[in-house]
Amino acid sequence: MAEPRADWTTAALKHLNEVYRERKAKAGMQIVDMADDTSDEVAELNALHGAVGTAITVHHFGPLKLATKEGKLDWSLGSEANALRQRSGADYALFTFIRDNYASKERIAAMIVGALFGVGIHPGGIQTGYASLVDLQTGRIVWFNRLVRGSGDLRERDAARETLDALLAEFPK
Repeated sequence: MAEPRADWTTAALKHLNEVYRERKAKAGMQIVDMADDTSDEVAELNALHGAVGTAITVHHFGPLKLATKEGKLDWSLGSEANALRQRSGADYALFTFIRDNYASKERIAAMIVGALFGVGIHPGGIQTGYASLVDLQTGRIVWFNRLVRGSGDLRERDAARETLDALLAEFPK
């Protein structure tokens, strides 16, 4: 069972924000940071992105492909995205979601003992995430990438950088 740890979450957010700032400095484009905006408008759009991002992960990359999409990345946040455009003045928004789970020392020991006796045990930690680049005028998702792996650790800065690099691989220039 997953047990949230506030200290790990705080460390992960700190490292990811630092790495994002580094990337923004290198990007050479004007970037508006809305990470601290807690307005209902932004919260609702983030929640909508969460639902759409999960749907893309399942129905575009996953086993339950939708025939009507014909393999195309044809997803949208709808007209709701335009409100963010008006609020921020930005043409595009990058939405990201990352979740890291770690195995406790006890869980790791149980996995090792289980492996010695040929008993398969569910893996310890897993890192999942997705990122979307959204055209704020139309709401269309113009780029999407997902991350699903059994390694990574957002509690450390270098590992957070590597995670973000993997998630934003092939990001459009």
